[in-house]
Amino acid sequence: MKTFLGTMTAAIAFPAALLAQETIDITVASSHPTVVPWVGMIQTHFMARTDEILAESGEYEIAWNEAFGGTLYKANATLSSVGEGITDVGWVFSFLEAAQLPLSQVSTNTPFATANPPVLLDVMESLLETNDAFRAEWEDHNLKVLGLTATDLYDIYTKEPLTGIADINGMKLSAPGVLGSWLRGTGANAVDGALTTFYTDVQTGVSDGALTLALGAMPIKLYEVAPYINRFDAGAAFSGAVAINRDTWDGLPEAVQNAMIEAGAYYTESHGQDMVDRHELMMNLMVENGAEQSPPVTIVQMPAGERQAWVNMLPDLAGEWAAAVDEQGAPGTAFLSEYMDGLRAAGETPARDWDK
Repeated sequence: MKTFLGTMTAAIAFPAALLAQETIDITVASSHPTVVPWVGMIQTHFMARTDEILAESGEYEIAWNEAFGGTLYKANATLSSVGEGITDVGWVFSFLEAAQLPLSQVSTNTPFATANPPVLLDVMESLLETNDAFRAEWEDHNLKVLGLTATDLYDIYTKEPLTGIADINGMKLSAPGVLGSWLRGTGANAVDGALTTFYTDVQTGVSDGALTLALGAMPIKLYEVAPYINRFDAGAAFSGAVAINRDTWDGLPEAVQNAMIEAGAYYTESHGQDMVDRHELMMNLMVENGAEQSPPVTIVQMPAGERQAWVNMLPDLAGEWAAAVDEQGAPGTAFLSEYMDGLRAAGETPARDWDK
């Protein structure tokens, strides 16, 4: 009897001790390494915030199986790898999925529309909530979007310095997927690639340089082979999303789902501000790190008017893109207008009104 009463007393005094915490196994992966800031923030912000929220109740915990840096799949298979469940959670690189995610290419077909990553993410987040076609093009691939990613500003990294945009005529420049269209009309030839290939492409002569961003160029040490950072501040672009396989999502307890939704929103907001805060830092760090190499890393500020000259060289990228998407049965023209209106409503002044 004493033993029974002692057990009852313990149960009353420590009820939480009788509740076993459920551990949920989740694989999280990416094609890019964690030194790339928006991938590293999956660990430091999305995963960490999810764990923090779940720890408040103590009912669930996640055992994260991490497979970053292309250990499960490469950059050309991010969408299918999440959708097919090769990973439960992963970063989907929308730049390389133009055929599968056509509306997601709106910002890459409207270059120089905004240089403000937080505003860009706010607009895309709003469109994901309000535009059924945009949301469906992601959900139709058996996944749920949790957080959005954008780029910082694009510049041209080369072996030799430029004096203006006309100098790239005849050059081979590495660029990720659809972003190669930003070189149309300039006389440069786009070499399809990603941050994981740029260094080798330039080093081996496959390309003469790269159209890329500071937060990506710094961790891959692109400046070692392309020491001239020709600064155009070509604008930010929507680059993809942290997403979860839908089958995995449907099998999660509601409390875990809610934690991930909150963590995804935190990731998006933090990532957008990080793009702003770290852009100049990365620029300066590349100059500092490459000061002793030959030739030393140099930021070549483009003369006034060269940015607009580049924009004016481009064909009607947005109109061509929107018409092609319309033909596929998706609302390309309408979505283009919604996107541009969203930017202007947020106070942005695009260098070119692509929807006009």
